[in-house]
Amino acid sequence: MALIEGCKHSLEITIPAAEVEKETERAVAGIQAKVRLPGFRPGKAPLSLVKTRFAGDIRQEVIEKLVPRFFNEAAEKENLHPVSRPEITDLHMHAGEPLKFKAEFEVAPEFDLGDYLGLTINYSEPEVTDADVEQRIEQLRDQKAEFVNEEPRPLAGGDYAVIALESLEGVAEKVSQDELVVKLGDEATMPVFTENLRGASPDEQREFEVVYPEDYERKQLAGRTVKFRATVKAVRRKELPELNDEFAKDLGDFQTLEELKETIRKTIFREREHRAQEDAKHQLLDKLVDAHDFPVPDAYIDRQVQINVENQLRTLSAQGVDTKDLKLDWHKLREAQKDRAARDVKASLLLDKIGEREAIAPTQEEVDREVQRIARQQREAVAVTRAKLQKEGVLGKIAANIRTEKTLNLLFEKARKEAGPEPEESAGEGSEPEAQSE
Repeated sequence: MALIEGCKHSLEITIPAAEVEKETERAVAGIQAKVRLPGFRPGKAPLSLVKTRFAGDIRQEVIEKLVPRFFNEAAEKENLHPVSRPEITDLHMHAGEPLKFKAEFEVAPEFDLGDYLGLTINYSEPEVTDADVEQRIEQLRDQKAEFVNEEPRPLAGGDYAVIALESLEGVAEKVSQDELVVKLGDEATMPVFTENLRGASPDEQREFEVVYPEDYERKQLAGRTVKFRATVKAVRRKELPELNDEFAKDLGDFQTLEELKETIRKTIFREREHRAQEDAKHQLLDKLVDAHDFPVPDAYIDRQVQINVENQLRTLSAQGVDTKDLKLDWHKLREAQKDRAARDVKASLLLDKIGEREAIAPTQEEVDREVQRIARQQREAVAVTRAKLQKEGVLGKIAANIRTEKTLNLLFEKARKEAGPEPEESAGEGSEPEAQSE
């Protein structure tokens, strides 16, 4: 046995000639029983002819039968546990001689745990101000707003215009919308629409050209100059609901406006607490990885890169991107992501070892709860989901994920927390309070 570097090992293995001969005879007999050769009944072709005619097939079959078996026996004898397929080189196979080959492979890294409890991180409990609550309330009011038609008058900045829009030139397939609502002067409204609709009254028509950028979200219009005819149908104003107890009741199981505000305050706190704790856990993982220097098998890195790429593709797909047309260069992807993947693998190995040392394990109740969540998400019976997950081998992954999360929670609880900058607000914080149906 020889250690090449990092996690790579090599074994030089010799298979006795007697074993090679025995396997060769078995392969010849198997081929003889199956082949049909002109002039001979099935299974009656002379062995010498079979050996000559099918020498390549016989050699390949012997190698495929003997090499994995003797490699596994040699690795077990050396107490090595391969994590990658062995690369077979220097294979020598000649009649009447032992079969010799060299196998290079990777094993899981061995390392000692350093300090992992009491690490120092930046973390402070999030705060929620009255202004934060009022901002969320206004977002909810905006979502519940009604649009009311006004008396016919010329459009001005800030007005909501209901228009019928049809393309006249610039696109192969006609674009037409009967009731398009645009707000003049709004950030979401292209300036050319505001400029050409300002001053128009209901029933008035305006024709104008729109130059769309190359990266416009609608591919039909991207990079094109399109001439439109817009017919103003109505002028509307937005009416926000009055802020009172009725408004709170309309949103869910709230009896008063104050009850709604308190729920919103708790919701914002939970959102910010979750983000702050996730950031703190990332800090912990970075500190752990930086403090432990050990090699990572290429096989683990390749697997992690694949997982990361698949997650990125799922995210793109969820955003409406057609990932089927994406041409991925695996070599470039691996080079670009291998450093990040190596750190991810190290973090995973460290958490696994910490979980083992701290005797952390998922309970059956925790696994059942996650299965029930998946069943609700997929709208199927729990028993059906469980059977499917078990068949696909996912239950073990669920248990492993729970164990990882519990280990991270332990590290967070035991960490020394120093005040640091609050995490940035996320775009999704403007959703309705999750507790509204409680």
